[in-house]
Amino acid sequence: MSTPRLVKAPISLVYDVANAELHEREYHTLSEADDDAIGQWLKLAKAKGETSESDPVALKLLIELHRKIDNLERLIKNEKSPRIGLSSSAKIKSIGFGYFQLENEDLDKDERYYGRITMPTYPQREIGVFFKAVSTDLAKLEKIHDRDEKEWGAYVTARERVMIRELKGNE
Repeated sequence: MSTPRLVKAPISLVYDVANAELHEREYHTLSEADDDAIGQWLKLAKAKGETSESDPVALKLLIELHRKIDNLERLIKNEKSPRIGLSSSAKIKSIGFGYFQLENEDLDKDERYYGRITMPTYPQREIGVFFKAVSTDLAKLEKIHDRDEKEWGAYVTARERVMIRELKGNE
């Protein structure tokens, strides 16, 4: 196998060896992250045409502020996170289309893992992924939701642009 093209990207990952029953449920829950109460209200308002006069950017910012307040409220009430505890964490040093590379060699070759990647985009969110270790530090994404895959691809492209600008600046 040829080495995939990767670009530097500082991203965090928590992961564990994949357990189909346990991790599939969370994986599907993460894809429905917008299905909280405010997300449901917004979908209904859009369906009724009630948001046609609204500024979409301001509306999105307001909804994200509402979600942050909900998170703070859960923290204050000391409510547990709905996320599964994953045993390992790592820093991703570079990414590519369908691949990522860890800073350390923490993976077992050919092992299948489940993980949550914190995307450094706005709004910041976690995406659930199943991946297979190609080597001790290189992983291939095996299962990722369509929306998350598009966001991943857009982030890879943005990082490539940053790298190109840096290279041009060094000339």
